[in-house]
Amino acid sequence: MTETRARIVIIGAGFGGLKAARELAGKPVDVFLIDRNNFHTFTPLLYQVATCSLDPSEIAYPVRSIFRKQNNIRFLLGTVVEIETDRQIVHVQASGDSHEVPYDYLIVAAGAVTNFLGKADLEQFAFGLKDLFDALALRNHVLKMFEKAAWTEDEADRAALTTLVVVGGGPTGLETAGALFELYNFVLRREFDNGHQIRARVVLVEALDTLLLPYPKSLQRAAKRQLEGLGVEVILGKAVEHVGVDHVRLKDGQEIRTHTLVWAAGVKGSPLAETVGIELQRGGRLPVERTLRVIGLDKVYAIGDIAWLTDAKGSPYPQVIPVAQQQGVLAARNIMNRIQGQPEKFFRYRDKGIMATIGRRRAVAWPFYTVKLTGFVAWITWLALHLIWLLGFRNRLNVLVNWVWNYLTYDRSVRIIVERDFAARDRYDVPAAIEQRREPALEADGIAP
Repeated sequence: MTETRARIVIIGAGFGGLKAARELAGKPVDVFLIDRNNFHTFTPLLYQVATCSLDPSEIAYPVRSIFRKQNNIRFLLGTVVEIETDRQIVHVQASGDSHEVPYDYLIVAAGAVTNFLGKADLEQFAFGLKDLFDALALRNHVLKMFEKAAWTEDEADRAALTTLVVVGGGPTGLETAGALFELYNFVLRREFDNGHQIRARVVLVEALDTLLLPYPKSLQRAAKRQLEGLGVEVILGKAVEHVGVDHVRLKDGQEIRTHTLVWAAGVKGSPLAETVGIELQRGGRLPVERTLRVIGLDKVYAIGDIAWLTDAKGSPYPQVIPVAQQQGVLAARNIMNRIQGQPEKFFRYRDKGIMATIGRRRAVAWPFYTVKLTGFVAWITWLALHLIWLLGFRNRLNVLVNWVWNYLTYDRSVRIIVERDFAARDRYDVPAAIEQRREPALEADGIAP
């Protein structure tokens, strides 16, 4: 009699899902890895795609290539729309059809989406930066705003078209604001300011009184100083109250005329968590035990951005890549321990420090919470670590060549405008944030907000 192998389904090919699958490679189990994209995205460099530094293919890697030598891992392209825990089935939409995929154990690594705080104006007019489609949409939009500005005679309208507002004082906000200003300062200024009086204005808005809240005060001050030294305007202690097609209004009544708002002020768990049928924690995250089992669900584990677990101080673990990767490894090991009749282990986070880049030769870093680095040394540290983390030798080489070229020439070659054909894509395969893009505003105003 042949022994039946356990079926393990992993939802999401992000950092946590990939780590879990790799840990299960070659084990006596059948693994089904499901993702709505056939590639893994190196999300820390999304802002460089959005600001014309890198081509999308340089930060994406085909999932099938990663596991092509692993006979026990099968990748399935599709969108998981529901988790039915009582029947131990996940419902998947793929190629226009509905499928049911049964599991013995489930790892939910579906990640997070941009948190627009339930505000309709933000969802309509703001750009998130969570996946490649977001990055391409922002890149196209920024380039089109400068092209439109070249046709615009009114100075105030032209200034609004080339004013870029980034909301959020975390690493993503700082990195995006700095890269947007460098895109203008090093490239677009030379190409568009030929008698048109086109000037770019980049504004970073943060509701708190400081940038980079978890960082030491000295690095917070250094980050602000480097941003402002680059040319970015920094507004602290003011939240966004309202967003329109051509303006952003802050809580104190200050209004900034702009057609570009990048929302980097937070994320929430994937909406898939709502289908599990349990009470979610703050930010739409699934509460898990220290073993990473979802509380109340014996065969379901959650990892990464979608999981809620607090540390010894009662604070939730941050939604960062190292947490997702370490949780992915532990979830896979705990499932194997259960199959083999061994006890499960508890999650212990090994924090290797924090860092954020601000622009060319500008960054702050606190590796292993020992030495505090700023400026060029921090920037080199950031570059080196991100090259190491990037999947695929070809991608690492391409990114390195692009970074060297950009550094030596002050150029950014990936500046083509490629429009997405929304109608040509099946609705099931379009992320909700992209599916709800602002087509009505495009038709009414002639420009994207």
